[in-house]
Amino acid sequence: MHCLRTTVAKLRPLTAAQSLSQNRLAERGLRMFQPKRHLNSSVAAEPFLNGTSSNYVEEMYYAWLENPRNVHKSWDIFFRNANAGALPGAAYQSPPSLSGTRVQALVGAQPNVEKLVEDHLAVQSLIRAYQVRGHHIAKLDPLDISCVDFDDAPCAVGFQNVGFYGLTQSDLDKVFRLPTTTFIGGKESALPLREIIRRLEMAYCQHIGVEFMFINDVEQCQWIRQKFETPEVMKFNLEEKRTLLARMIRSTRFEEFLQRKWSSEKRFGLEGCESLIPALKTIIDKSSQSGVESVILGMPHRGRLNVLANVIRKDLDQIFCQFDSKLEAADEGSGDVKYHLGMYHKRMNRVSDREIMMSLMANPSHLEAVDPVVQGKTKAEQFYCGDTQGKRVMSILLHGDAAFAGQGIVYETFHLSDLPSYTTHGTIHVVVNNQIGFTTDPRMARSSPYPTDVARVVNAPIFHVNADDPEAVMYVCSVAAEWRNTFHKDVVVDLVCYRRNGHNEMDEPMFTQPLMYKKIKKQKGVLQTFSEKLIAEGVVTTQEYEEEVAKYDKICEEAYTRSKDEKILHIKHWLDSPWPGFFTQEGHPKSMSCPPTGISEDELGHIGNIAASVPLEDFTIHGGLSRILKGRANMVSQRLCDWALGEYMAFGSLLKEGIHVRLSGQDVERGTFSHRHHVLHDQNVDKRICIPMNYISPDQAPYTVCNILPTPHHPNALVLWEAQFGDFHNTAQCIIDQFISSGQAKWVRHNGIVLLLPHGMEGMGPEHSSARPERFLQMCNDDPDVFPKLSEDFAVQQLYDCNWIVVNCSTPANYFHVLRRQILLPFRKPLIVFTPKSLLRHPEAKSSFDDMLPGTDFKRIIPDDGPAAIRPEKVKRVIFCTGKIFYELTRERKNRGMDDDVAVLRIEQLSPFPFDLVKAEAERYPNADLVWCQEEHKNQGYYDYVKPRIRTTINRTRPVWYAGRGPAAAPATGNKQTHLTELQRLLDTALDLEAFSGKL
Repeated sequence: MHCLRTTVAKLRPLTAAQSLSQNRLAERGLRMFQPKRHLNSSVAAEPFLNGTSSNYVEEMYYAWLENPRNVHKSWDIFFRNANAGALPGAAYQSPPSLSGTRVQALVGAQPNVEKLVEDHLAVQSLIRAYQVRGHHIAKLDPLDISCVDFDDAPCAVGFQNVGFYGLTQSDLDKVFRLPTTTFIGGKESALPLREIIRRLEMAYCQHIGVEFMFINDVEQCQWIRQKFETPEVMKFNLEEKRTLLARMIRSTRFEEFLQRKWSSEKRFGLEGCESLIPALKTIIDKSSQSGVESVILGMPHRGRLNVLANVIRKDLDQIFCQFDSKLEAADEGSGDVKYHLGMYHKRMNRVSDREIMMSLMANPSHLEAVDPVVQGKTKAEQFYCGDTQGKRVMSILLHGDAAFAGQGIVYETFHLSDLPSYTTHGTIHVVVNNQIGFTTDPRMARSSPYPTDVARVVNAPIFHVNADDPEAVMYVCSVAAEWRNTFHKDVVVDLVCYRRNGHNEMDEPMFTQPLMYKKIKKQKGVLQTFSEKLIAEGVVTTQEYEEEVAKYDKICEEAYTRSKDEKILHIKHWLDSPWPGFFTQEGHPKSMSCPPTGISEDELGHIGNIAASVPLEDFTIHGGLSRILKGRANMVSQRLCDWALGEYMAFGSLLKEGIHVRLSGQDVERGTFSHRHHVLHDQNVDKRICIPMNYISPDQAPYTVCNILPTPHHPNALVLWEAQFGDFHNTAQCIIDQFISSGQAKWVRHNGIVLLLPHGMEGMGPEHSSARPERFLQMCNDDPDVFPKLSEDFAVQQLYDCNWIVVNCSTPANYFHVLRRQILLPFRKPLIVFTPKSLLRHPEAKSSFDDMLPGTDFKRIIPDDGPAAIRPEKVKRVIFCTGKIFYELTRERKNRGMDDDVAVLRIEQLSPFPFDLVKAEAERYPNADLVWCQEEHKNQGYYDYVKPRIRTTINRTRPVWYAGRGPAAAPATGNKQTHLTELQRLLDTALDLEAFSGKL
């Protein structure tokens, strides 16, 4: 045995085979060894013991060690002789004949041993070629006009191409031992080459094309091979086939019913991909059987109504009444078109006999923008039910082929899929591949062969399937669900189909795709094809099929009749994210008051001390951080807070009250401006961190902080996203516009996310200055020309009526209060906070503990508390402003000795506008002219928002003058000296009491 082990060991570094050129080895992908050292002559003389062959021989040897029956008789003799001490060349003997006939399937004599090894390696290479590239020639396109371009690279598989691997037609009937990297043999370990090719063709080149060989995990690759290569694995029993047919009937007849009743209405129907419905239902069935209790879906328009009807199971009459043009809107908000709406529904899954909650998220026409929203909701549900592995809550994302390939948010969402703070433990992506994008040919829309190639970046397997084969679709979706349940990683199902109508039912596709649509017009419907197949197989009779069709048609007709009784559109019927227990049963807040936001002195001191400490022992922090923590401790001893400590107080107090806080965004752990330091890093141990905020109280809620993108949301959590600079929110504009500012009006979707946007002109250039306040203010829904009716709960009522809250705090205490108010309010509104940069360390931008004690609250306006307030009738000018310009104005005012003449008021809450407080302050200074001062350019910032509202407040009795930079295209200059010159000019204007005299 020792001799044989030595022989095998010598096989590893041998030179490349003389008989196979390096080029052929490269083509096969088999160049495993390069020459490494000189060999003794007895081994080197054996031509078949080369670097390539040795790998195969070694595989045979270890198989023989396990059991001599694992290998062919010729190998058994070879290894026995070698074990007895024979040299490799002398170890071979011809095997005995079987039944009097010489076995020639593998080897015949010593000179053919090399051919034996080469042929087996060739078969291995052939099998790998099918696994890697079989999808290139799979019959995926129902129209058979696929434009998928593989750069004209030949796919050398099939009986006719065996010569490419050094095999011949005469080898087709030879028997070859199958490698361990294939499952085509089933229980057989060897097969004739002809049968090997046939089985590979069945596995990889029919209606399913599998892309997985780029995955760098052996276990995962083997799992996929087993699912698709095992003989006769895609077999369904009668019950499964009948269920599939029933689902196809519902999918198809639903679209036909809508077409009959509303032929001139847009509905973005599913015709051409009717198998999507059984596809989704299969995924949900399998997932429910695996223990999933909640499924959250996001999808574009195409097929949405069908999914609502036949997957989510929304009442058909609620869908049909949406087509009634006379339907009155009675609920709050604007509503939305029917193919944007979502909903939730809890029902029993018949396959698993378990209850399952399904939510289809509402989404806008920015098709893929819903992807991170779905993942955020999924993450939130997983977090709050303690589902740390994604076994109870999962997400399904549907995509169009053009959007999947063309929108960068898809790529970004994939890249979040495995990050610890963002993973939802695997998403099933289903691409409805129409092979067209509106009117755009795929050849003009993407550079990659498939629209799904973007998924390869995270090693997600991609299952392409011909959508006109419902059984293949059902199998692929079943495997996809099993993959997600097994590995908790993303997977893509590419339903290759067509779009029977145009982009919508009113669109004429023949204008731009005449050849494709000539083909489509001749294409037999998938239900007709499938039903004929099952009738021919005896699964159902023609009568049973027709009865099933009539049964569903009757359901639709009865629902249509009921829909006529609906007179009012209830938007709440389309709510996709219920918050049980948060609102009353009618959907109203349980009160219209906000609890106090101040906290006790002891609590402030305790949280402050935590903020200044390192709770973990033997934890080495950076020297600079030691100084920062010492400075915090010093502030706490003086009962003071800077901006970072004020934020710490807000977060810490909420955590202590059991409210989860999640902060994410670029560099938020440390803070872009090195002020926050919520995550401490051990200077000596890699990846060892300490989050002091999680050491405030033994029974506190967890604090999540992570340096990355927008986040999940839940009504009982304070969820914040901070931009590195406020300017950077512009790349999230679609999410802000479509989901945050108008989500409640369109979809009754309440949302309490907080956006922290560093803002301020510091001479840092046009991309590091402005959070574009004008954009947020322009989208506010309060009326500039109407002074609202004042009431006892006016401030809270304003917050309830607005679409979002916009603030620019100038003190840490006010920032502290607005964060606490955000979560203590009895309803949820998005909060936009323009946060400072220079004020983070400004000596005057500090707050006393007194401003955060019980009895204190958020100040919507901070009046002037200087000399001007003592004799208001003598004041000549009132300057309204917001944010950091206040400190520059007061400094300049003091330098000019104008404290008695000029009052400076800070509007901290810009929207909803504090009409009541502005009115009181304006009346307080009856003889002063009114000026709005801002550091932003005139066509930017707050001026266009505040001016009409101030004028409405004072009943237009006085003009509102402007002091600030003039109009400009860019938000800020990139030159520091120019910045300072502009700043001085606007301060001069604001404080020049003669500046506006004589102007009207």
